[in-house]
Amino acid sequence: MNPALSLFVTGTDTEIGKTLVSCALLRGFTQAGLRAAAMKPIAAGAFERDDGWHNEDADALDAAASVVLPPALRTPFLLKAPAAPHIVAAHEGVTLDIAPIVEAHAAAMRQADVVVVEGVGGFRVPLTDSLDTADLAVALGLPVVLVVGMRLGCISHALLTAEAIAARGLRLAGWVANCVDPAMHYTEENIEAVRGWLAREHDAPLIGTVPHLTPASALDAARRLDIDLLLQTLRATRR
Repeated sequence: MNPALSLFVTGTDTEIGKTLVSCALLRGFTQAGLRAAAMKPIAAGAFERDDGWHNEDADALDAAASVVLPPALRTPFLLKAPAAPHIVAAHEGVTLDIAPIVEAHAAAMRQADVVVVEGVGGFRVPLTDSLDTADLAVALGLPVVLVVGMRLGCISHALLTAEAIAARGLRLAGWVANCVDPAMHYTEENIEAVRGWLAREHDAPLIGTVPHLTPASALDAARRLDIDLLLQTLRATRR
């Protein structure tokens, strides 16, 4: 049996569609015949139901996964207030430690063929006074998929994030153009600019373009992604 694959999904900012793309990847992997599990290691913003505390993004990932992990593995740190994780953690008396996340990821890898790990916010979101989400990606040692929210300023945001990923010694496995602003001018030209720079500087392919979807649909978004191309990249990275 081949060892499990895994990837870290990050974005150029918060609220640019990481969860939608992560769910689309899960749907795509499942359609490719893989047992796909999801992790949202740190989630800020929770609500209580009869069966306990929930997070909207984590619930969406569970709905898209073909292997649903226990909540303690899927989200080792569930914070209640919807704000910057390190601030919320301090107020809630929680220390955001990377080690339990690494352990949970190792357990998840034993239960699935592919594990999609969705980050929180952008690539460098503080977790403590000295650690950020880039440190988490390094600790997990995963190739990264970058979600670029297509809106004014996205080219610089994409290139700077790609540089930060490379500076940590991580492989940018590919990127997704997510059209979050339906009123954006010259969307195709912006996508082509990012495509050229990321291909030339990081050998990172465009995995797909997700149009502005109302309502958002992971199944519809999955149809826009080249899952086979991403799997080729992930398998090559593992070698």
